[in-house]
Amino acid sequence: MRAKAGTAVPDGSAVRHSALRSSLGLVAGKAAQTGAGFAFWIVAARATSDREVGLTTAAVSAVMICTQLAVLGAGSAVIVAVGRGEPPGRVLDAAFAIVGVAGTGLALGYLVLQSAVMPDTATTSVLFWLTFLVAAVTGTLVIVLDQALVALGRGASATLRYALGGGVSLVAAALVAWLAHGASADVLMACWTLGTTVACVVGAVQLRRLVGYRPRPSLRPARGRPLLALGIPHQLLTLTERAPGLLLPLLLAHMVAPEAAAYWYPAWMMAWAAYSAPMLMGIVQFSESVRDADRLKSTTWASLRLSLAVGGLAAAVLVVFAHPLLSLLGERYAESSAGALRWLAAGLVPYAVLQAYNAVCRASGRYAEAIVVGTTLGIALCVSALSAADRGASAMALAWLVVLSIGAAAVGLRLLAVLRHTRKDIR
Repeated sequence: MRAKAGTAVPDGSAVRHSALRSSLGLVAGKAAQTGAGFAFWIVAARATSDREVGLTTAAVSAVMICTQLAVLGAGSAVIVAVGRGEPPGRVLDAAFAIVGVAGTGLALGYLVLQSAVMPDTATTSVLFWLTFLVAAVTGTLVIVLDQALVALGRGASATLRYALGGGVSLVAAALVAWLAHGASADVLMACWTLGTTVACVVGAVQLRRLVGYRPRPSLRPARGRPLLALGIPHQLLTLTERAPGLLLPLLLAHMVAPEAAAYWYPAWMMAWAAYSAPMLMGIVQFSESVRDADRLKSTTWASLRLSLAVGGLAAAVLVVFAHPLLSLLGERYAESSAGALRWLAAGLVPYAVLQAYNAVCRASGRYAEAIVVGTTLGIALCVSALSAADRGASAMALAWLVVLSIGAAAVGLRLLAVLRHTRKDIR
């Protein structure tokens, strides 16, 4: 079904696929992205020094922080607005305009701040600044694209865009490694940015082909204000989920040593592959709960079971094959990070509980509660991991796991209490 310019299909339910298909499609897409990302870092580790790899991981983490800040909850707001029956085209036009401007501003702000505050580790080349800006803007747009397609029941489309984006960045890195051993951080960053750009372009094409949406970004206050009012609470909650993992490589690179970030990041990136399952199931759980609040309880338990099944399988593989997988980057990475990867993979269960709790808080409007809990837990995670940094990546990961488990036990009890007071499911 095609729509007129500036609009999408008038009723998102007309193009919705099953929640299970959306969930598994998102997981498959993230798996493709993570697999290509891991291969990218294998190539990068063999193409240059640990210092340049560490600086690149810090830059990537900084981009991801900018994207998480710049999205301003627009993706979640799209889910809510479309779930309530608002015209998707008008909602998306406002969302893309807002996050595009915000991504550009935050990326420029970070680059200027880094040059002023951390000149010794800042990369000031024109190539780095350009690729950082492009990565921040396209990365932010991809986040909104993901959630928009989930809201429209097309989460499974993620597989193609992430596979293509990851493949392009990997090929670019391989060419750099082949042509110029000892590549600098700005060149590696450019290779990584190619992947996010391709994923963004493919996502825009998919949105056009699947639901007939033709973008006409609009910054009209009448459209933007309601979106921000819906999105900001979700944004603050999302930041409590993502910020600890994104901040640590950046803090390690600038407060400890770039090499410390280089050894921590591969373990965290691989563990995140398992963590992505509950995170993505949480998005679908939230979307389905918005559409049918009476099924909050059954949707929550179904999503949690699927999170543990899919994520648990990935975590088990990481625990068993931690050393061989990290050896692909080099023996020094395996010796430094295998223990960390095992501890982080064990955190899948508490992380799944935390995501289920956050999704229920989103759907039931308990934003303030979840934000306070998430902020407290995030600070505790960062402080505990940094306090163990002088003992290596494994000690950091163990500290992370202990704090995460304690937090998950507390929110798990709260989750049970909240679900007990919800309305009975409509069968």
